Amino acid sequence: MAQRNTWQRDRVRAALGDAPGFVSAQDLHAALRSDNTGIGLATVYRALATLAASGEADQLQSPDGEAIYRACSTTGHHHHLICRSCGRAVEIEAHEVEAWAQRTAAAHGFTQAEHVVDIFGLCGACALAADTAASAEPVTPADGAAPATTEHVTPENGD
Repeated sequence: MAQRNTWQRDRVRAALGDAPGFVSAQDLHAALRSDNTGIGLATVYRALATLAASGEADQLQSPDGEAIYRACSTTGHHHHLICRSCGRAVEIEAHEVEAWAQRTAAAHGFTQAEHVVDIFGLCGACALAADTAASAEPVTPADGAAPATTEHVTPENGD
């Protein structure tokens, strides 16, 4: 049974469309409250769940585990690049990820595999700002130890 469209859902949809990137239900509720809509937080959560289920909104988890949402501009399957600093998001198609997911699932005897891939990093502007700030104040480990190294894991090596 199709859900009826309510004025509350319309307001949540509009506020989500006005948001500059991914937002939490609480942030969206605060924006709606500042507009004196009278829409409660539980209604915001229900509207966001409905919009996400219908494909009108993207839902993902932030690096700290909070559910965040944004108006979806692509109707098909896609992935996101999301800036950890400013929240800017870019919808991308990643054919290599699709092929890797299918190969990996098949190698383990799985069929009809589905996946969600969201990549968090720093956008160009935030990376530049971070580099500028870092070059202004050189940082050295307090105990004189060498800086830590990072291992890079790629789909090609199976991890």
